[in-house]
Amino acid sequence: MKNKKSLGQNWLKNREILEEIAGLAGEGKLCVEIGPGLGTLTSSLLRRFEKVIAVEFDADLAAKLSGSFPGKNLEVVNEDILKFDFDAVEGPYVVAGNIPYYITSPIIKKVLEAQNKPERVVLLVQKEVAERIVDERETVLSLFVKNRALVYAGPVVSRAEFTPPPKVDSEVLVMEPYAEPLAKEEVFDLIRRGFSNPRKKLVHNLAGLKSREELERVFEECGISQDARPGEVGLSKWAELNEKLKL
Repeated sequence: MKNKKSLGQNWLKNREILEEIAGLAGEGKLCVEIGPGLGTLTSSLLRRFEKVIAVEFDADLAAKLSGSFPGKNLEVVNEDILKFDFDAVEGPYVVAGNIPYYITSPIIKKVLEAQNKPERVVLLVQKEVAERIVDERETVLSLFVKNRALVYAGPVVSRAEFTPPPKVDSEVLVMEPYAEPLAKEEVFDLIRRGFSNPRKKLVHNLAGLKSREELERVFEECGISQDARPGEVGLSKWAELNEKLKL
């Protein structure tokens, strides 16, 4: 079946890599697969989980997938994953998938903000995105993820392993959600303000919250350099900064 470029369809064909991704997802009663496409990863997941709920946006692929695994406990849902109700999933579950690059951030946010949290999330994403999320140099997205999950990068997958090959390599991103976020939502109000201009010094981006003298004092108390850019400040420091700026 021909891929639809508008949906970001690039299908992974290497069976060993597919097995490795499924192995990172683990095993158990239920896996929700995002964007199963032709069902190559689905096949590996069905060997490890008692049931797979495959959420596929493409109606043609969803119809074809339904009959591809006779005798297997596979439920195909023809729906946009951004509209899928994770809170309605019954029992412990994990999430896995080879997801379209163009909606990576919305998918990650959707999964990690679910009240009914998965035990683990294993996603094949653009390599550059995975690196930015796990890197010590922060972004708003990396801080969001680290606030809600233990995160680490898995194997890199060459673009040559896909049909058709995308323009960049991919990497597996593994997230294990916390029961509750580490920092309050108000901390992210401060983070978003702090990243209003990522290249500027953080103290300049926060001007207006306090006088320059007060900001410099708070930065010193938090152990944050006056020359620090937003990406150089970790989550715990943002939380400490938020508390002191409220005083």
